Amino acid sequence: MSKNIEVLSDKNALIARALELILSGMETAIQQRGQFTIALSGGSTPKPLYAAFAQQKLPWDKIHVFWGDERYVPSEHPDSNELMARNAWLNKVDIPAANIHAMPTDDAEPKVAAVKYEKHLQDFFKSSPGNFPALDIVLLGMGDDAHTASLFPHTEALSVRDRLITVGNKDRSMRLTFTYPFINAARCVMFVVAGANKRPALAQVFAPEADSSQYPSRLIQPQGELWWLLDAAAGSELTS
Repeated sequence: MSKNIEVLSDKNALIARALELILSGMETAIQQRGQFTIALSGGSTPKPLYAAFAQQKLPWDKIHVFWGDERYVPSEHPDSNELMARNAWLNKVDIPAANIHAMPTDDAEPKVAAVKYEKHLQDFFKSSPGNFPALDIVLLGMGDDAHTASLFPHTEALSVRDRLITVGNKDRSMRLTFTYPFINAARCVMFVVAGANKRPALAQVFAPEADSSQYPSRLIQPQGELWWLLDAAAGSELTS
């Protein structure tokens, strides 16, 4: 694992650096493999990043978009991660509909939807059950409780190691989420974190020892590159 920590001056610089790194990774992936796969995160922090993508002239037919987690709400619901990314980015560019791989949230049972999305991923990556395919980039945020994707402290999702997708749970609100071993299979994992409220959690995530079930972002140790991009408010107490 290659670990990189960068503290940027403000949120604008944070977004600009994330865009730069993702575009570079995209170019490499398309040159080497003919396509680029990225899993998006939700929350407010990446929204300007998605808006910046909408301004780029890119080979959209070679770009495949997935989601690392999703609230279990209809795709047109205001809380939907898919809807946020579509409004900020995907509806504004000429990306083929087949290249947008949204998590299904229309089944009555989230566990059934998790199996369905896992099967979709296995079919797309031509991977057999038990194997973890490698996305080019998994984009992550982090909450002030150190959760990432929908891997929340002391929840069952943290113990799932043999699946790509599982059900996340926050205050009885169901989510679909990548499992941490699937995230760790990525060629590159990129945290984009902003705000002074994240400092206490970051201190624990970067501590030599701490409880991963209490601070789930500690579980993210990918086989490829790991980037922590932090704005000054979040990262001012960290030294890389």
